[in-house]
This record gives sequence, C-alpha cells and structure tokens, in this order.
Amino acid sequence: MCTFSGICYNSFMPMTKFDTIYQNLLSDIMKKGIAETNARTGHETKALPGQTFSMDIQKDGFPLLTLREIPIQLFVAEQAWFISGSRKPADFLRNFTKIWDIFTNPGDVVTVAYGYRWRKHFGRDQLKLLIDLLKKDPSSRHGVVLMWDPSSDGLGGVNKKNVPCPYTFTVNIIGGKLHLHLMVRSNDMILGFPHDVAGFALLQCILAQELKVEPGIYTHTISNAHIYDIHYDTAKELIKRNHSHKKVSLTLPPKSFSKAEKKDVKLVKDITQHFKSQYKPAPAIKGLKIVL
Repeated sequence: MCTFSGICYNSFMPMTKFDTIYQNLLSDIMKKGIAETNARTGHETKALPGQTFSMDIQKDGFPLLTLREIPIQLFVAEQAWFISGSRKPADFLRNFTKIWDIFTNPGDVVTVAYGYRWRKHFGRDQLKLLIDLLKKDPSSRHGVVLMWDPSSDGLGGVNKKNVPCPYTFTVNIIGGKLHLHLMVRSNDMILGFPHDVAGFALLQCILAQELKVEPGIYTHTISNAHIYDIHYDTAKELIKRNHSHKKVSLTLPPKSFSKAEKKDVKLVKDITQHFKSQYKPAPAIKGLKIVL
C-alpha cells in the first residue's frame, strides 16, 4: 500500500492479488486467445480484446509482479523521466536504462515520449493542469491526459519507430481517494504489461501524494492483450508458478512529484530501494526478447 503520509502496512497472502490477476489473464489468453500472425512483426500471437482489471492499492497492495523478477529501477527511473517532460534518453534516463534508445531519431530524441506529450507536445502542460484542476475542484470529471496525437499517430499516418501503447489515462478523486484508469491499445503481456502496470501505478501514487489524498483504485484496460509465439513457453511457466509473497507496499519520499520534475537521482534510488527491501520474487526467466 502507498500513502502520502508515509504510513505503510503489510499482511501475508499466499499470492499477491496482482500475481493472481496476471496468472488469470495469461491463462485466459493461452486457452481462449485467437492465434493469428501479425503482419508488421511476422510473429504469431494469441490475443483477446477488451481485457480489464482493477486493484485497490490501499487494500490489495502495489501491483508489482513477483511471479518472476522484473527490473524495478527501470520503471521507477522511466516514470521520473516522464514526469520531467523530457524526450531525450541522454537527459537522465540513460543513467538507469537504455530501454528507449531503440526509439530515438538521429537527434537522439524520442518523438513519442509520453512525458513530453504530457507536458509540452500539445501546447499544454497536461500534468500541471490536471493537478491544478483537482486542487481547485476535486469532484471534476475532466482529468483526462493524452499521449496519442491524432494528427500523426496510427491510422496509416506518419511512419514512426513507435506509437504510444498506453494512450490516455483519466484521474478521478472519489471518496477522498485518487483513482487512475489507464487505456492501452496494445499490450505485450509478458514484457510490456507488468512494466506498464507498475509504472502507471507509481504515477498514481505520486499524483495522490501531490494532491494530499490517498491512492485508490488502479484500473487497466487493454484493447488488444496478446502473447507472442516466442513467449508461449514463458506464459505456461508463469501460469504454473505458485509464489507466496507479502503484499507489496510503497512509502514515497516527500515531494516526489517535484523531485521527479527535477530529475532527482536520489528519488529513483530511494523508491527502488524501498521496493527491493521487501521484494522476494520467484526466479527470473532469462532470455526474454522484445518483439518490435
């Protein structure tokens, strides 16, 4: 559980809520998913449309996968980079991960960097406006932030190395808690999904702290939830695992939003260490390759 006040609670569960949700999603896709070859990648996938799950971060814990080890520092540093509004990996992010390097142009710029789109691309600082709006009117239902640019993304438009997979999120304060709903057009369920969930749940907690409310329900909706053929064996292995783990908590350092804006290295290290101090995952699955 994450709190703006710095209080954290743990309780034992046979498996975490998120691990159970994840196993069920993988099982459904492997059993019921439609097998088709994707024209762009040349890989077969098994896919299901319209998959959604929700978790109460206060009650169920932070959605950090423990069925296999995932790189915590990667999503923490990436989220800080997003909040800063940068679109150059050399600006802070590359000190922690090179995950976005494959999407840079010759000027070493990621043209579709989420944070840049949140803060600059559309001529509005969407994150600042979101925070200002909900400070002024916590009951507002207008807290929508976009990463998708309809002038050039998708629909056979401009050819790019990447277009946003998570393309919008909505923030509501209901019952004194901040709830975040992320919409994802396409999710690689083995590599992309656990990373996206952890990153945007972290953003939810940071926004809640900034607005001086508790984090509430995280909702994740996927238009196309798929598993690539090269990951079928991994999916089967993860479905079989039964990994006991305590509920994962998050206590944020004070002023995490402003520290992320300033690309504070210590913020990344502190949040990463907080997770690692309680993270006892099942063994990593080596050799996983991303399909581009």
